[in-house]
Amino acid sequence: LVHTAGLPAKGMARISLPSLDSSLPGIPQSVLAVSMEAKYQCQQCHQVLRKPVQAQCGHRFCVHCFKLLTSSGPKPCEACRQEEIYEEPQSILNSNEAFPDNAAGREIASLPAKCISEGCSWTGCIKEYEAQHEGKCEYERVPCETCQVLILRSEKERHNERECEARTLNCKYCKVSFNFKEIKAHDEICQKFPMQCKDCGKKKIPREKFLDHSRSCAKSKTACPFSEVGCKVVIDNGKHSDHEQTSVMEHMRLILATMSLVRLQRPEAPGLGEWQEDSGLGLYRAPEDGATATAATDGGGAAVRALENIVCVLNREVERSSLTLEAFSRQHRLDQDKIENLGNKVRQLERTLTMRDLQLAETDQTLRELQFCTFDGVFVWKIADFSRRRQDAVAGRTPAMFSPAFYSSKYGYKMCLRLYLNGDGTGRGTHLSLFFVVMRGKCDALLKWPFSQKVTLMLLDQNNREHIIDAFRPDVSSTSFQRPISEMNIASGCPLFCPLAKLAGKSSYLRDDTIFIKAIVDLTGL
Repeated sequence: LVHTAGLPAKGMARISLPSLDSSLPGIPQSVLAVSMEAKYQCQQCHQVLRKPVQAQCGHRFCVHCFKLLTSSGPKPCEACRQEEIYEEPQSILNSNEAFPDNAAGREIASLPAKCISEGCSWTGCIKEYEAQHEGKCEYERVPCETCQVLILRSEKERHNERECEARTLNCKYCKVSFNFKEIKAHDEICQKFPMQCKDCGKKKIPREKFLDHSRSCAKSKTACPFSEVGCKVVIDNGKHSDHEQTSVMEHMRLILATMSLVRLQRPEAPGLGEWQEDSGLGLYRAPEDGATATAATDGGGAAVRALENIVCVLNREVERSSLTLEAFSRQHRLDQDKIENLGNKVRQLERTLTMRDLQLAETDQTLRELQFCTFDGVFVWKIADFSRRRQDAVAGRTPAMFSPAFYSSKYGYKMCLRLYLNGDGTGRGTHLSLFFVVMRGKCDALLKWPFSQKVTLMLLDQNNREHIIDAFRPDVSSTSFQRPISEMNIASGCPLFCPLAKLAGKSSYLRDDTIFIKAIVDLTGL
């Protein structure tokens, strides 16, 4: 076939390389059970071709290798140069001028193959190797994702759970998570780690309570705090204060003796010699009496040794406290990080719960509306517990109450009633005041405005004899009947709807502490 510049060979179609996508380079040559022919070798990775692609020049590449090679633009074919057949533009590798070599792919797929993992006896063809065995062999050694040690694939789970040096564990005492390598360091600071009292033999004492136990243990004894200056008394726990109070004079004498020894070694002590000035330097002149100097030196040395012992004990205590403090600081940082993470999770959960609460409230409101909702312009409102509600209205706690919403039709006007049980305006204290309210609905844009339908309001006689009825036609110039721009318009209706006297005594309008109010919207013209 003869190629022309920038055009594929006749009868061959360009391909979209993503359609042959592969994230793996060629198949290792050692997988082949026979010697590999040169035509099956990728010119880039020099392994067995995987999803072979043929360039314009005729050389074959793995699709992964070819895409990697041309990712930054067209490249000259190095194989053409090595074979001294380089010729532009055919020898220029371009991702837009590559073709799938299906014939070579089929030949390679049928080649005999074997597993290269030690101990594995699998055999088959290249096609079966890629589909069934590659990346799944139980004898293959793979790196641990945590510690990077090579392990058998079949032992990966056991390694992760029992052997990995970098695995994460939970302390069985305090439940804190830590790296396996830090298990000994954690045991040294774990506040729940069980300890044993060497005096009474009690076991499983948490470290956080061990100090309290040591102070209260009946069999535990400790040396007197003045042991470094000569006190030899060993004291039971809880009796240190008694010993210190009863032995004040003895402890003072021991301290005095120690200080006296320190004084004997001072150069300016009487009889030990004198200082003289020489060229600006203070020089000590030894005493003439050698015996006195020797005695003073011996006494001073004993005092120094006693003080050195005290300093050593204090240094050891400071060092131990420093190590403990450092361990606590590390644990504190870990705890702070965990607290911060937990705090973030709590705040996220709180936000989620808040959103759920809002959704539940909206759903609950919708259900309540649907429970009492009507779609024919007729609505009966049952008001139970009338006496208590009226007392709340008289006291000003709940002066008004709203009915559930009702509609003129499924997609019609949304309305409700507003009732003042102790009256409103001119009816305050003497009448029930009942008002009609136009509410904002979902289909208001489809309705005729202003609202102009006749409204009839009724207090039902529960003997079905004489209902209290009032009716009105809306004043179309009033804002109460224009299209709502807020949740509901200003209420309009009857402040003198029903005298409260009609509800006194054995009223037929009030039975079982319940009244019924009915609203009828005339649907004529809708």
